[in-house]
Amino acid sequence: MKKRAWKILATSLLAVSTAVVLGACGSGSKKSSSGSNDNLPDSPYKVSKETPAWKSDDRKNNTLTWYVNADWWNKEYGKDYITKTIKKDLNLNIKFITGDDTKLNTYFASGDMPDIVTIGDPNSKVARTAKQWAYPLQDLATKYDPYFYKVARKDTLNWYKLDGKSYGYPNYSNTAADYKSGNILPRDAFIIRKDVLDAIGDQDFTTPEGFIKGMQAIKTKFPKLTPFGFNDFSGGNSSLENVVQDMLGVPITTKANKYYDRDLDSDYLTWLNAFREVHSDGNISDDSFTDDSDAFNEKVSNGQYATIMMGSDVNHGTNLQDFASKNPNSKYVAINGIQSTKGNEPTLSQAGISGWLISYISNKTKNPAKAIQLFEYLLSDKGQMLVSFGEKGKMYTQASNGQVTWTKFANNVQLNEPTKWQKDYRIGEFILFGHDRYKALNKSSYVEAVWQMQDWGKKYLKPQFKIENIAPDPSTQESRALSAVQTNWSTTMVSLIRSKDKAEFDANVAKYKKFQKDNNISGINKIRNEKIQENIKKLNE
Repeated sequence: MKKRAWKILATSLLAVSTAVVLGACGSGSKKSSSGSNDNLPDSPYKVSKETPAWKSDDRKNNTLTWYVNADWWNKEYGKDYITKTIKKDLNLNIKFITGDDTKLNTYFASGDMPDIVTIGDPNSKVARTAKQWAYPLQDLATKYDPYFYKVARKDTLNWYKLDGKSYGYPNYSNTAADYKSGNILPRDAFIIRKDVLDAIGDQDFTTPEGFIKGMQAIKTKFPKLTPFGFNDFSGGNSSLENVVQDMLGVPITTKANKYYDRDLDSDYLTWLNAFREVHSDGNISDDSFTDDSDAFNEKVSNGQYATIMMGSDVNHGTNLQDFASKNPNSKYVAINGIQSTKGNEPTLSQAGISGWLISYISNKTKNPAKAIQLFEYLLSDKGQMLVSFGEKGKMYTQASNGQVTWTKFANNVQLNEPTKWQKDYRIGEFILFGHDRYKALNKSSYVEAVWQMQDWGKKYLKPQFKIENIAPDPSTQESRALSAVQTNWSTTMVSLIRSKDKAEFDANVAKYKKFQKDNNISGINKIRNEKIQENIKKLNE
């Protein structure tokens, strides 16, 4: 998926009340604290299970306020083709408001809530207390737009249930069916410059021993290149943690569905030790541990790395394409590399069932019918095709198998008039209910440089739903302890790769295990295990 200016929102809010004061709705009828269906205003139009409600609602001059807890969101509405169409189809004006946690806190403290609220952290207090301030989507759908059930994914609704009802709906929520469909694409791969691959002869990068030898062969043939690179550490533990673990097929839970510490998996540690040897040979640059995202991106664009453990290739698609366009015979390609010593297949991950940005309908809205219509419209095929590809015929054509192709006109605008593409058409930007399976209908949604990488990894995609959102709740003692453990692991992992020998490597592992124990890892894992069981229950509903 990534396509986005990724902003991880704070995990707790300073001024969220534990009980939001509830006011009147629509006709003035009172609402209970649960915002139940019985206390909603009557529908102003005839409701049908077979017809989207927006087609039956002829009310004019509807307005909704939509707060997005992200300053980067484009607040323009009704000026580009996509939002003009939404405005026309739904007879709806939307006033977008953006901000940060401080602004969101102010809304909760005052009780003057927007009609729709979009946040980005399913584990935050706002999300966990949604039943106190938001309407259950099932109540709104049953009352005003039962067609919603045809377009909303049952698994996603179940995932966001609180006491039996769903209050939020995320974008980019991939279900088990999505993973099986082949309509979502992988984002990680071990890649190598094609000219390097052609020059070094038959090398086996799938075993630790072969990987070490392969890097030595690269250094001999291409002394000016950095043999092995990986994503920068500015957004976490580079691609050397979860991405490598996925390549190795490291389990996500034990066979008994208990938490499994992937960082201490023996297969993974074997490969970290191999990276230590690569570093000792001078084939990992120390700069890679300190480079920021700009430095990493520049090196990808220049082809400075002979090989890369690339996490989220789509996010780096511009840089990969820049190098490929200038050096077509040297472009990066995905190959088999960094594989399990135990025979496990790669289990590549993608966006999970939790999605990214989660939208809620406030129980203070005076127009709950129009709000659920908007959710249904944006989740429907009509809405998804609109926001993903724009106007059919003018901007894209669609074959009988569903595959989408840009028209000559769209290609010309996209390549030669990027400002017009964004301001007049806004294609691919209105993502608040976006989904990977629609974007994947058009191969050209992604730069050509990543196509082969995506094709390489398709067969290895596997969901990791069971371990989503299993961290201790924010502001708890266990949460603070986990933060300390994670910070310590980040420094430990670098120390392992930079260890002078295997003895120092083993000593660093032992030191980390002691740090875990001293910081209540058993208590943290007890909470993780409880949340894993809750997740399994949701997935089986």
